[in-house]
Amino acid sequence: MMTEISLNILDVAQNSVRAEASLIEITVDISTEADRLEIVIKDDGCGMTPEQLESVTDPFFTTRTTRSIGLGIPFFKQSAELTGGNFDIKSEVGVGTETRAVYVLSSIDRMPLGNMTQTIHSLVTMNTHINFLYTYSADGKSFTLDTREFKEILGEDADFAAPDVSNFIMDYLTENHAEVSDLAE
Repeated sequence: MMTEISLNILDVAQNSVRAEASLIEITVDISTEADRLEIVIKDDGCGMTPEQLESVTDPFFTTRTTRSIGLGIPFFKQSAELTGGNFDIKSEVGVGTETRAVYVLSSIDRMPLGNMTQTIHSLVTMNTHINFLYTYSADGKSFTLDTREFKEILGEDADFAAPDVSNFIMDYLTENHAEVSDLAE
């Protein structure tokens, strides 16, 4: 199992990258009142057949040809369910996939959220051809990073991996996470 939820998010988002998504939406919603941490990862990639969807939580199933097992989705599911939470995945060929994991926030079995700033920064700067919509909410406060807005300002061919742009994105994420919640890291 992974040591932080953010690593699960990174792994599942990489599935979206491999599915040739043009938009990947990642939502983190924390509610201490509801004792809930909800993660939603949605893409407009190639999607899965009903047979693939039925098998995706099996650790011995993968669509990848480079290895014979796929642990990302099964670990994500297990990590949420260990806390008393739940997990759901929906997918349709040609439409995309949506993964939802709900954790009991106060559970002793809940892994730390981890470094979402670094996770989102890595996804955005390593996959500049994909649009990302990241929303982070904690107890009613939230912020959004939408790479489409950055591209409007910087131009459609903006290189998010360029040092000055990469640093700006990191600063944007760091400052906004700090404003929204001390649970960000």
